[in-house]
Amino acid sequence: MILEDAFRATEAGQLTAALDEAGIACARLRSPAEFAAHPQLAARDRWREVATPGGPVRALLPPVIMAGSQPVMGAVPALGQHTAAIRAELGFPPH
Repeated sequence: MILEDAFRATEAGQLTAALDEAGIACARLRSPAEFAAHPQLAARDRWREVATPGGPVRALLPPVIMAGSQPVMGAVPALGQHTAAIRAELGFPPH
């Protein structure tokens, strides 16, 4: 509450600039729409198109990628698509 009261009158851009200048890590809280539209995600090529039963969607790559490997960004399965195989693997009857 003390920090909120101290910074309430300061514009967000001014505050982040001052914190950056002081070497204090900070970030502005963004809405989901602002996050999705962030230019760094596009600049760093973090988006991939993934197939879903309802059509293609944009999906973010995992935050950590190991050198020499590519993350698996496969299609999202339909509801129940793998149920029979999973039940069989666990030794349950098909239905």
